[in-house]
Amino acid sequence: MEWRAKPLITLTAACFFAVLILLLIFPFDGGFSTPNYQSQKKQSFVAPKTNIWADLTESEASDIYDFLYKDLTYLNLTKHPKSNRDNFIFIVEALRPNKTDAVSYLYDAGPAPRRWAKAAVAQHIHNEPYMVYYMVGPLPLSPESRTVPLEYVFNSGRNYVKNPVQDFVAISEFGLTIAENISDITQDLLGAVANRENPDDPLGLICWPRGSRIERGGFSLWFQLYKPGLGSGARTLLPQGIYAKVNASDANIDGWTVGQFYYNGVIYDTEEDFRAALSEPDFVRTPPNVDGPWSDTEDFESSPPGRELPPPVSVQPYGPRYRLDREQQYVSWFGFEFYITTAQATGLALFDIRFKGERVMYELGLQEAMAHYAGDDPMQGGLEFMDSFFGMGKTMFELVPGYDCPAYADYLDTRFHQAHKTHELPNSICVFEHTPDYLLSRHTAQYSVTASRNTYLIVRAVSTVGNYDYTFDYVFYMDGTLEIKVRASGFIFAAFYARNSNKNENEYGHRIHDALASSMHDHVLNFKADLDVAGPTNDMVRLALEPITTTYPWDKPEVKDRNTMHLVEHAVTEEAGLDWPKNSGEFYLVYSADQKNAWGERKGYRITSGTGMGSTPHLTILNSTTLGDSARWAEHDIWILQRKDTEPRSADPLNYFAPHDPLIDFTKMANHESLKHGEADSPYDGDLVVYFNLGAHHVPHSGDVPNTLQHTSASSVMFVPHNFNDRDPSRESVQGVRLQLKGTKNSGGFAGETSINGDLRSRLDRRVGAQKLHDIKYFGSTYEQGMKLPLEAFEPDLERYRSSEHAVTDLSYNGSAAGVWMKGAE
Repeated sequence: MEWRAKPLITLTAACFFAVLILLLIFPFDGGFSTPNYQSQKKQSFVAPKTNIWADLTESEASDIYDFLYKDLTYLNLTKHPKSNRDNFIFIVEALRPNKTDAVSYLYDAGPAPRRWAKAAVAQHIHNEPYMVYYMVGPLPLSPESRTVPLEYVFNSGRNYVKNPVQDFVAISEFGLTIAENISDITQDLLGAVANRENPDDPLGLICWPRGSRIERGGFSLWFQLYKPGLGSGARTLLPQGIYAKVNASDANIDGWTVGQFYYNGVIYDTEEDFRAALSEPDFVRTPPNVDGPWSDTEDFESSPPGRELPPPVSVQPYGPRYRLDREQQYVSWFGFEFYITTAQATGLALFDIRFKGERVMYELGLQEAMAHYAGDDPMQGGLEFMDSFFGMGKTMFELVPGYDCPAYADYLDTRFHQAHKTHELPNSICVFEHTPDYLLSRHTAQYSVTASRNTYLIVRAVSTVGNYDYTFDYVFYMDGTLEIKVRASGFIFAAFYARNSNKNENEYGHRIHDALASSMHDHVLNFKADLDVAGPTNDMVRLALEPITTTYPWDKPEVKDRNTMHLVEHAVTEEAGLDWPKNSGEFYLVYSADQKNAWGERKGYRITSGTGMGSTPHLTILNSTTLGDSARWAEHDIWILQRKDTEPRSADPLNYFAPHDPLIDFTKMANHESLKHGEADSPYDGDLVVYFNLGAHHVPHSGDVPNTLQHTSASSVMFVPHNFNDRDPSRESVQGVRLQLKGTKNSGGFAGETSINGDLRSRLDRRVGAQKLHDIKYFGSTYEQGMKLPLEAFEPDLERYRSSEHAVTDLSYNGSAAGVWMKGAE
């Protein structure tokens, strides 16, 4: 079935980037409703507490906008900026409460923490553009409410970042001007020219910038020519081999100048030098990068054997086994309980995660998603993205039922508030239980075989940032394990392949099409896990498996020394960054400082690299020239820090604009403070926090064309109970069967059953009500006869759904945290 959407709007070249901004800030209003094919009673399930991390309601956001216009009159704020000199409110959203204020409400029956909001304001200070953070509250707004600078969460000592790019419309027009000024060159070398009237012209050219903040405070831009793609979204697969450098150090774009040009490994100092070189007899032309069916993500024509039949699907005939409070976004499932929330920059996050009534984590969520490239051309050679800058929450677009998630999943809507409007993102989170293709456990004994089904709960969202779709899974297992998994798919950001033996293209990737090369890059996604293992007072240890040579008295005299191994515990006594150990030779454990299980062992959780493509990585590049101090969290796999209200995050979206002097400098957080608690001269109370990285070292190959596949780009980290329970708690919840094997010996029977005539007998078969022999016994329920499911349980009718057009970030600064102004926006 075909997914129907409104046709794309034709844009004029002058407003191309501006309208992309407009679309992102004023996205689609439509959506779809998920059919409920299951005839079940509406669950009357209510969360035990209010979701104190929930985002603002539309009414709250509207009140905050009105309040800011009155409280910040000196800024002369405007709702619809018409000039890059206008001051305006870019975003408002909930300011999450400090943990110190929340724990009393959550665990000690104290009052709910006062609710506050934060706002990002684009304003001019001394005639220069800045992005400035404020906090507004308490809510609901009253005479005691106020607007104050939001400073305490930033270790830079300031709440603002200078915006180095004042006018994105002008930048897009500047790029088009570059292309137009060398139209004779582009026609000669690429067979195409820029089309200002229609930048989406598949035969035309567009011009993209890559910005770099340099350490001395300047701003440098390299522009590269691209083809827009034949409607497939494959723009990042269509780079062309012409690059132009722009001196953008002047605060006024009118003072920008075009300097060098780069083509086929040669730098030309001026446009005239480049043009003159074309007529030289030894000038070498490279083939252009031409679009075609090779970039299509769909193949509607091929029909290998088997494609005429649909694949197997998962169904849920009796309805969900989890319980969901939609209003509070609270979930309960087989001992797990938690709250769901989102943020504009970082998307999906979970709070107050408990298992069997005991505390496990206070907070679990994304902090930043970074991609750092390497290459031998001016674009790839310095390319990096910090995706929170573009909004991982703002780009959580609707999920496709029956494809992104099973047809039976529950779908939740989210919203964000930007540019004086509330934007609804329908069906952007799904919750469902799933049975994978492997058992949770099994065992074959001499007289019986036991098989336990494996089911887990998934909370899923997808963030589409430019060319990549990131699927985020929070997975809950019946034994108390949590897994955080990320998969990436979409178009790679590829490089132009020049076929030049003097270049080093194969040093950074592979040739993957006629004039296209892959570009190696690291994906490093940083997450926060505020563990409260059986309470807030925890210790971190490295439990090492170490070889040892020792002597045992029972070995003598035959063996004098025995080479073996043993466990050695190393306490982590100060803040540190750790990498996954060689040969998996250490267990990273977070223990409760005072709670033990029935056997006297400390209750704990193990942190381990989970399922996916090998161990999760950290950044390959040492002391990145591009990143500066904006992403030092990427330099190790996991970090253990003191938890502080003044350090709620490892990064901020506006770090992208100040990499050498970021709002949040992670090195100031991970500064080797003591993790010893209970000492008279230390304020540290044992409440630690873990930051960990997911991602991949991605060297794209021909199989990444047209799209990277999710099973080759997955990584995860798991938090596994380690003596947290007295035994495996999944035994209480799991569904399974034990089959008694035929034999002559009277052993291996079921607990509580006696032998009859020498045989183990007696089981009333619940499905047919007939007396049978002793051979089968189920734990949990089984499916009954006579089940009927409608077609939508297998293949949702997507013809019923209508989705309006929405924008996806184009990986320049459009629609990002920069707070751009919209030309002619209403």
